[in-house]
Amino acid sequence: MEVIYTGLHQTPEQVVAAAVDEDADAIGISILSGAHMTLVPKVVEGLRAHEAEDVLVLVGGTIPRDDANELQGAGVAAVFTPGASMSEIITFLNEKLAA
Repeated sequence: MEVIYTGLHQTPEQVVAAAVDEDADAIGISILSGAHMTLVPKVVEGLRAHEAEDVLVLVGGTIPRDDANELQGAGVAAVFTPGASMSEIITFLNEKLAA
């Protein structure tokens, strides 16, 4: 896997632009600020606006179960909360991207 790190404090528009420019297969967003219900839907909407709905969006952080369910209903592929292992995330990506 190739990883492109865009740095901290990127706007949803910057995240989408980087994903589109780099022809990304997936976006991983780590949010510990509690702003996941504001920022993540903007990323998903931005991908749709750029006809890039096939880009998987994964979110990690301290995210309540109800919020995780809502995010997944809005188009997020998976939510990984504290305690998720790297092997779990990699397995998920490998399975989704192989299809």
